[in-house]
Amino acid sequence: MERRDVLRLSAVAGAAGALTLGTVSFSDAAPGAGAGPADRADGSEQARRVTGHLPTGAPDFVYLPVEVPRGVREIAVAYSYDKPTVPEGTAGNACDIGIFDERGKGLGGAGFRGWSGGARAEFFLRADDATPGYLPGPVNAGTWHIALGPYTVAPQGLNYDVTITLRYGPPGHTPAPVYPPERARGRGRAWYRGDNHLHSVYSDGRRTPAQIAALARAAGLDFITTSEHNTTSAHRAWEGLWGDDLLILTGEEITTRNGHVVAMGTDPGVFIDWRYRARDNAFGKYARAIREAGGLVIPAHPHATCIGCNWKFGLNYADAVEVWNGPYTPDDEVTLAEWDNTLVAHTRGRTAWLPAVGHSDAHRDPDVVGLPQTVVLAEDLSRHAVQEGIRAGRVWIAESSKIDLAFAVTGERGEHAGIAERLEVSPAAKATAELKVSGAPGCTVSFVTDQGRLFTSPLPPSGTGTVTWQTTPGYAAYIRAEVRHPLTTAGLPGAMAAMTNPVFLGRG
Repeated sequence: MERRDVLRLSAVAGAAGALTLGTVSFSDAAPGAGAGPADRADGSEQARRVTGHLPTGAPDFVYLPVEVPRGVREIAVAYSYDKPTVPEGTAGNACDIGIFDERGKGLGGAGFRGWSGGARAEFFLRADDATPGYLPGPVNAGTWHIALGPYTVAPQGLNYDVTITLRYGPPGHTPAPVYPPERARGRGRAWYRGDNHLHSVYSDGRRTPAQIAALARAAGLDFITTSEHNTTSAHRAWEGLWGDDLLILTGEEITTRNGHVVAMGTDPGVFIDWRYRARDNAFGKYARAIREAGGLVIPAHPHATCIGCNWKFGLNYADAVEVWNGPYTPDDEVTLAEWDNTLVAHTRGRTAWLPAVGHSDAHRDPDVVGLPQTVVLAEDLSRHAVQEGIRAGRVWIAESSKIDLAFAVTGERGEHAGIAERLEVSPAAKATAELKVSGAPGCTVSFVTDQGRLFTSPLPPSGTGTVTWQTTPGYAAYIRAEVRHPLTTAGLPGAMAAMTNPVFLGRG
């Protein structure tokens, strides 16, 4: 192997900041490998090692060009970086990795071949196979780019060490991918339960797709979405796991430095780029790309405290917002309050209203698949019907399938409106909200309006009951329902057990 010292910048360009290092060449054959590509025996290999240093403030993406000659069957990459001690409260070193092939590293992802973030220290890819997170396919001659993503850099800087190994031989055959069908049997028009934010071994999760499918069925889910970080490699990994009882949708969690967004139900194999920040004014382009690929734009955990997780792109391009992510926490409470403010803005005619959804973001044990789950009124159990139900806001959220509810508002003359609908009555007309709940022992029901929480009532000890409250459109522009556990933290309401999207009151 050959060691290279710190490489000099050859270019600085691109959204979110990027630099390109000096090119790694394999033109000089390794000892015993022959004089050139045509002379290399099948099974021979060459390796190059590159080391370098990145200072604090390094660009978001560092590209290492690799000249790949003809005759390569497999490319393998291993990397490491130092993790020096840093003062308390100071970010240490964290560096992601991925790769682009000879088609280029430009934004849009034409040459995208995989991304593992910080989940793996090595990977390989060839025509017939690849490490999870990476796409199998031919290793064509040309300039490939290893992409390093220095997520955080310690004050001492970040020392990296990358080894690239090329293995020679017949190119092999890439099997045609088998993707999940877009429809399951279902129950016709019904409420369907799903979890659209899940991670497997194909990004930074620890569960296999088979384990996730089994857990989804055990949780009483009707549909799930595979949403790996910045890769579509899992789209082809679910063969044999779907069925009449489980619809599996493909998607991606687009993981930028300024927040994450779930691209729910995009066309199989369609990759959406993540290499931009809010200041690059690029998100609108990629939100449109999600929709063009048949997906929904759902900002994930907008107020999560992890570095880069807090949502900075605004909600103008969103189709829904994930107000509840995993076990209910104060982060979710902040997101819920922010989302409720958008409902108030809608009542003033300023914005379209944005439906709320909830997902588990489950990665590994003990994360619970289906905690929470989005319950959608859809015409059937199909990709487009479920998406349309979410887009229309016909959604409520529950911590498990043990909880069931029905929520509606009725007028004096029998007028009726369900979740996401409008009760078209005069400002002075009486409107009665009714919530039927089961499976929520020890919980309390609240009705929340544009004025805040106006009515609260405990459920019977069994957790099954009906709660009603009367108001007028002149007093409440909308009503939504919450089912909460008892208070455990002073100054905060109890954790959510279930919640609904609103019913609007009055003539629009």
